[in-house]
Amino acid sequence: MTLLNAETGKEYRIRGLETDDEEMDAFLFSLGCYSGEPITVVSHLRRACVVSIKDGRYTIDNQLAEAILI
Repeated sequence: MTLLNAETGKEYRIRGLETDDEEMDAFLFSLGCYSGEPITVVSHLRRACVVSIKDGRYTIDNQLAEAILI
């Protein structure tokens, strides 16, 4: 399942990242998004979603959300 299909307010564990783009991998890693890390979808927007990773909240687009496996 990807983060795009996650329920709002429920905490998940990241299982991995499914992307062929090294820049996207590096960006997600810089946010603290890597295997085993807890992540919560705060809200779903039309073309993005707000997520909570560690102590930060970030808005990521749907393409990034689809690359995060939970």
